[in-house]
Order: sequence, then C-alpha cells, then structure tokens
Amino acid sequence: MSARTGIRRAVVFAASASLALVAVPTAGAAPTALDGPQLAKKLTKNVTLEGVNRHLIAFQRIADRNDGNRAAGTSGYDASVDYVAGKLRGAGFDVSTPEFTYPVQITDAATATVGTTTYENIPLEFSPQTPAGGITGPLRVVPEDGTPGCEATDFAGQDFTGAVALIRRGACTFDIKHRNAAAAGAIAVIIANNVPDAKLSGVTLGAPGVVPTGGVTQADGTALAGLAGQPVTVDLRYHEEDRISRNVIAQTKTGRKDNVVFAGAHLDSVENGAGINDNGTGSAGLLETALQLGGKPKVDNAVRFGWWGAEELGLVGSTEYVRSLTFEQQLDIALYLNFDMIGSPNAGYFVYDGDDSDGVGAGAGPYGSAQIEKAFVDYLQVEKKVQTEGTDFSGRSDYGEFIANGIPAGGLFTGAEVLKTEAQVAKWGGTAGVAYDPNYHGPGDNLGNVDRKALDRNSDALAWVTASYAMSTEDVNGVPPRAKRAEARAAAKTRALHVEPHTHAETA
Repeated sequence: MSARTGIRRAVVFAASASLALVAVPTAGAAPTALDGPQLAKKLTKNVTLEGVNRHLIAFQRIADRNDGNRAAGTSGYDASVDYVAGKLRGAGFDVSTPEFTYPVQITDAATATVGTTTYENIPLEFSPQTPAGGITGPLRVVPEDGTPGCEATDFAGQDFTGAVALIRRGACTFDIKHRNAAAAGAIAVIIANNVPDAKLSGVTLGAPGVVPTGGVTQADGTALAGLAGQPVTVDLRYHEEDRISRNVIAQTKTGRKDNVVFAGAHLDSVENGAGINDNGTGSAGLLETALQLGGKPKVDNAVRFGWWGAEELGLVGSTEYVRSLTFEQQLDIALYLNFDMIGSPNAGYFVYDGDDSDGVGAGAGPYGSAQIEKAFVDYLQVEKKVQTEGTDFSGRSDYGEFIANGIPAGGLFTGAEVLKTEAQVAKWGGTAGVAYDPNYHGPGDNLGNVDRKALDRNSDALAWVTASYAMSTEDVNGVPPRAKRAEARAAAKTRALHVEPHTHAETA
C-alpha cells in the first residue's frame, strides 16, 4: 500500500440491500448463511488458503532471487509480472501486460546533520528541495502524543520560527503534519518513522509541499530527539527520470463486455523488502481467485483482473490505466474491487466505507459503493462471524482513479502502520498498541509475518463478492442478470400476443 494521500470527489447516496447476497435467517435469529449464486459458493470453496499461500511462497522466492525485493523497475518486479501473467495464460484468460511511463525521483542529497553526525533523511515525494548545502535551523521536537503534529496546538509552547520540526509518523497524513509545522514557522520538517528497521522511503506528501520534508528511521528519529535545540542542517535535493513498467490485465472470454466486474491489487513491493503482506497477499488472493474461476466461466458479466505496477511510487499503474480508457470504455466497467494488504500480522478487518456511514474522513464513494461495502460486510459477518469496521477512501490505494471517474468501488484491508486499539483487540484478537503491520514497508514484510487466518477469510470474501457480481450487478447499477432479462423478454412477448387489435367504429 502506498503512503500516498489524495483528494477525491464525494458523492452522497443511500445504501440499499444487495440483490446478489441475500441472508437466509432462521425465525427470531440472526442470519446464519448467505444464499448467493451457485458460482459464488463453488468459487469460495475452491479458493483455498493452500492455493493462495503457494503464490506467496513464489513471491518470496522471486524477491530472494532478485536483491530481496519486487519493487517497480527491478528484476524482481519483472519476474512477478511474468509469474502472474504465465499462470493466467495457462488458465485460458486473455492477458496483456500494457506498459506505462512513470517518473522516478532520484536522490541527490538526503541528509540531516547535527554537529559531526549525519543521518539519512530521504525526501518525500512532492517535497520542495533545499539549496545546495541545505538549510539550517534549531531542531524543535513535536511532542509524541496519540496524534503527533496533526493539530496546530501540537506546535504551541515552542518557537518554531526558522526551526526544523521533528515529528513522529502516525495518526494523520504527512501533508497535514508538514503544513501545520510550516504554519508554525518551521523552514523544514523531518518525519521519524514509527516502526523499527524501516526507512521512510517510497512515501509522499500527496501534493506539492510547502517546506522541504524528509524522513528518517525510527531509531534515527529517537536519536535526533535527544539533540533538540541544537542546529540541524537539512539537505534535500533530487532529480527525476522517466522509467517504464507494466501492469497485468486479464479478462474472461465469457460474460458481457459492457458490464465488466473489475478486481485489482498492486503487484509491486517497496525497495526495502519482499512485500509479502504489502501486497503479496492481495495479489495472491486475486490470482488464486482468477485461476479457480478460469478463463471461460459461465457468468453473466465478464470479469477483469488487474495487477498494478508502481503503486508504491504513487498509484501510477492503476492511474495510468484508467486514464488510458475512453469514457465509453470506462462505462463498460460496472464496479471496481480493491485488495491491498489482506493478511496483516496484527490484522484488523476493514471494509472500504462506501457510504461514509462510519464518518471516517473523505466521504462517500460513487453510487454503488455502499452496496459493494454491504456485500463484503454481509459475507464476513454472516459467513465468517467476523465484525468489521469501515476504512476511509483515503487515496492510499488503487481505487483512487476509478472513484475519481465515477466508478463505484469497494474492497478489503487489514491495516498498515496505525496502532490497534484495545476495543479492536476485544473484537479481533491481536495486540493493542502495536501496528496492524509492524513490518509495513520494511524488510520484515516476509513470508513469516502474515496472519493466514485473516488471509483465508479475506480471500474467501474476495472470491464470494467477485463471483456474485459476475452473475449480477443489479444492486449496484440496475443491470439485471441474464435470467431476469430473459424472463422480462418472455413476459413482454406474451403480453404482445394477447393484445386485442384496435379497430375504429364504423360510421353509416
């Protein structure tokens, strides 16, 4: 999952009951099972944890053979593309690997120096640059409460005018933190990571920044905090180069081509590790679902699968793909389902908040997003007996460009760097006060740090909802299933046969 944040259009709508996912209750009791399409039942049974985990093993071995990662622009990513595309072709899909161009920020200077000690301080994407030699000011440390740097009041009690602000990561976006610091008078910002052994690389302000902003490791942030008040020189400079990468796109050969169910996951890792949870889990669950569905299933609607490149560099692959489509081609997409991190080791069970009923920030998605949310919630709560929470369409994953173009979206997420609460532990287990994924964007994101129970549950939900919409999207966009259309045509024909011919009265 990218640390990118963004702004999206908010469209308010009311939720409606899902027509594809109908709970069958017993008298006076909560629903115990869902009565979905036969395809959904079969696909969910066939998508096994063993099958999904085999793909995770493949991604780990690919990373181990390619400098430890599967990042965009590397041999590890190319090998991941070849693995996924090869499996899909073998299952009978129409497969393409369209190229796209993306800018890479090449670092020329990335330092924060206090006295004779220099720390690696990586410029965030969209950070302004410093002059050669950097800028210098006293180091001011923002107190570490539950929301460090997220409120203007966090900067009260110290003089930040002409200073460099050191802020711990967490609770709000990098953009909010650095703008609050700039408003308090800071001339530069250093963000300290909140998880061990991970560089703060591959992250972004999400929009052009106002003061130079870099990131240091958790340990270096702690060391710098001990030097508060001393002069610090921040030197952040870079240039950009264009690179080429690929997405993987596969579509069934059956089903309507003008009402496509689209499911996607990003395939690339960050440079710091193999990216097995982020996002091997989403990619593996999606791949096993596609393979078990097959290239010629008996479906009403074609199913298109996408594995996105350069997500960790700013959602580039999915954004370029959607922008490459004409308006009519976008109209052919009924909905988009996104799966980014579905096996976090301290997992939460989050469903994208399509109707903003949880009030978690960015507002509702395009019409149909509430219905998609309900489909996932129904499955997890009824079939898996798992309570869920809404998660914001924050702009940090590949749904962004789909939503921006009015395509309804939804999906699953088990959490990244945010800390799990006591209340969530009561619902889901795990450890309070620890990140959902303590290895987020770090070398520890490997085959040994995945919650396979969460991965199994979410892979089943992925399969169930995808297959259900492959049979009908009526609740999302009003397009009825083939059987209902056939019934309507037959009824219309019957009515036509029984209409008495109209005659005019004769006149003398």
